[in-house]
Order: sequence, then structure tokens, then C-alpha cells
Amino acid sequence: MNNPYLQIGVAMCRTGILGYGGGPSIVPLIRYEAVTRYRWMSDEEFGEVLAIANALPGPIATKLSAYLGYRQKGVIGALIGLLSHIVPTSAAMVGLYAFITFFSTSPVVKGMISAVVPVIAVMLGVMSYEFGEKAVKGLGVALGIALFAVSIALLQFAALHPAIVIAAFLTYGSIHHRVKARWNDRRTQKGEG
Repeated sequence: MNNPYLQIGVAMCRTGILGYGGGPSIVPLIRYEAVTRYRWMSDEEFGEVLAIANALPGPIATKLSAYLGYRQKGVIGALIGLLSHIVPTSAAMVGLYAFITFFSTSPVVKGMISAVVPVIAVMLGVMSYEFGEKAVKGLGVALGIALFAVSIALLQFAALHPAIVIAAFLTYGSIHHRVKARWNDRRTQKGEG
């Protein structure tokens, strides 16, 4: 399957159909398609795109699917990505509404739904661990743990909106890496001189 439009359509259709539990639970599936399966971007790039997408209003999964399509094939790619992600799920919702209404009190259906929740939690936990591991590699263990504690404090105790915390840490990250690069350049120049 070398057709990029078909790749975008199939990948986003797969994430839309297989994703369960809302936008954040679909992110690991989108990450798998973009980073592992089709190699449209690196893991670090996906982390940056995810952070920016989280800061913007709207559902995260549709923003990511539209962005990935746009990145591959412009506006047409964005439309294909977005529609491929939304249409199959919307059609399934309309088609299965009567089924869900009829069987909503069934213990089997309730058991199936409750069995999926831990799987989503594990997927989100693995993704968070991988991003945290990369942050610690780039920042160091002490600074990584300190910034994690600061982010928890800002979210839980200061009750800041997650978008504000994400924007603040994106700003810090860009400054940190610029300063670190300049410092490394100066050390290299002093070592050569």
C-alpha cells in the first residue's frame, strides 16, 4: 500500500474504529500508526504535536488525524484523515443505537465495557512512561522529577488549566534546549581553543 492517501485513510479509519473511550484513549493508537507503522514522524515529533494539540480547543483525536493528513498531503490529506477517522465511527453509532438501547441493562454488555477500561488505562500509562523516560533522558533525572512535581502541583493544587501548564512547559523546554545548546557550543569552543 504505497498510495499516501490510502495510507492516511486506512490508518485514521483504524484508529477511529478501534479507539474506545474518547480522545485520550485513541492517542496511543494514532501514535502507533504515525510513528511505528507508517513512520510519518519520530516519537519526539509526535510528542511535540501532541502537546500542541492538547493546548488547542477541541477533540484531540480529530486534531491529530487532521494534522497527520495535512502533514502528509496538505488540505486534501487533512480532509481524508479527518473524515476517515470520524465517518466510520459515526455510522457505527447511528447503526448500533437501537442495539445499545435494547441491551444497555444486559450484564454481558456491562461486563464487556468494564473489561475495556483497564486496557485503556494501561495503554495511557505505557505512553506516559515512554514520554517521561524521554524527558528524563533529555533533562536529567533530578530536573525531570522536579518538573514532574511542579506540573502535578500546578494541576492539582493551583488548579491551573492543563493548556496553561502545557504552554508553560513548552516555553520552558524551548528555552532550556536553546540555553543547553549554547552552553555545549561554548564548552566545545573552549576545549578546541
